[in-house]
Amino acid sequence: MIAMPSGRAKGIFRFSTYEADPESGQLRKSGLRLRLQEQPFQVLLVLLERPGEVITREELRLKLWPADTFVDFDHGLNTVINKLREALSDSATNPRYIETLARRGYRFLASVEFVEKQTTPAVAAARPASTTAALANPFAATGVTKQAGVQSVDASGLTPASPPPSLLTQAEEVPAVRRLYVRMLFLLIQIMYLSFYITALGRLIRVQDMLERAFGYPAWAMTLLVISAVIGLPIRLYLTSAVAFDLAGLSQKFRRLFAVILPLDELWALSPFLLAPQIGVGLALAATAALIYVPFAQRTLLLMGDKTEGKASLTH
Repeated sequence: MIAMPSGRAKGIFRFSTYEADPESGQLRKSGLRLRLQEQPFQVLLVLLERPGEVITREELRLKLWPADTFVDFDHGLNTVINKLREALSDSATNPRYIETLARRGYRFLASVEFVEKQTTPAVAAARPASTTAALANPFAATGVTKQAGVQSVDASGLTPASPPPSLLTQAEEVPAVRRLYVRMLFLLIQIMYLSFYITALGRLIRVQDMLERAFGYPAWAMTLLVISAVIGLPIRLYLTSAVAFDLAGLSQKFRRLFAVILPLDELWALSPFLLAPQIGVGLALAATAALIYVPFAQRTLLLMGDKTEGKASLTH
């Protein structure tokens, strides 16, 4: 069990799909306990108490090893950080949670929420005023000022349920990537879809012949193809101009359009099968599988761009 500093409210830290319980010394992901040794967990708690701040290697040394302990500190701390990153599925080169600052220390990148554990009414009524004040700011007794990245849930004394894990990628789960790379890749994807629509509409008779060979009676298929292309064209033109001129808030706008874009893209993911007689069923299946993922890839790309912007603003 990890020893709790005196005066800190009992509760858990939440970030992304993870929960860290200082009292039990447990780290959980989506409710499942992860194996993590005591020293990496202590380092994690220090980082979670001060998200966005630089935690020096000297601070961590004093936290992990007493002053009279003789140990290869640099190697030992590197091992501890590596184990912590492994537990969080994090990367030193593209960090989502723990950023290394050369010759300075480490910084926790994700937003953190501190949730107090539920207390019984009788205990709450008997609690002295000083203890109540300490619970209102669980970091006060340790000399740590509450940071903007940490949200403390109190007032009701109830612990809100953890949000169910989402099948879609969340902002906290992606690495930071240079915005220029994100824009270039996103623009290429829009150009790809525009070429699909324009080529299909420009060669409708050829497409109709392909559909007739594939489905026998292509009337419904032709109608679906034309309608989807007509809807998709303005959406792709908007996204192309938005990324070309670096429109602010593009990621949020794309997520609002995602409910429309997803069925369109999944429908056009079947287009390689029109070329199956020329390229073979196997290659058509492989191309379709890749195209099925593309709408989700676009969403993830924009989240990476947002992560880079947030990291830059945090640094400054």
